[in-house]
Amino acid sequence: MMFAATALAILVTMGLTLARALLGPTVFDRILAVNVFGTLTVVLIAVYGFLTERPEFLDIALVYALINFIGTIAVTKYVKFQHLGFPIDGDDDQDDPGDLRWS
Repeated sequence: MMFAATALAILVTMGLTLARALLGPTVFDRILAVNVFGTLTVVLIAVYGFLTERPEFLDIALVYALINFIGTIAVTKYVKFQHLGFPIDGDDDQDDPGDLRWS
């Protein structure tokens, strides 16, 4: 019964997070809200696995967490640089594609 209440609290928090993702005000607030929503989804999958006594749901939650993390990094990079790979037409100061540096 306690884990059902936990699942309900997670769903309420996911609803509030979804409201933040829709309302903004900045794009970074929206990205953070979607990341939090993904993290809460991971927790909800783990709680559901515990409620149904199926430990393999924890593996699914871990894979979802990795996808959520990589997706958040990719979207943030795209918002900041307007491209995901190397720049086209020399619109960045990276002249050599072999020169990999964090900026």
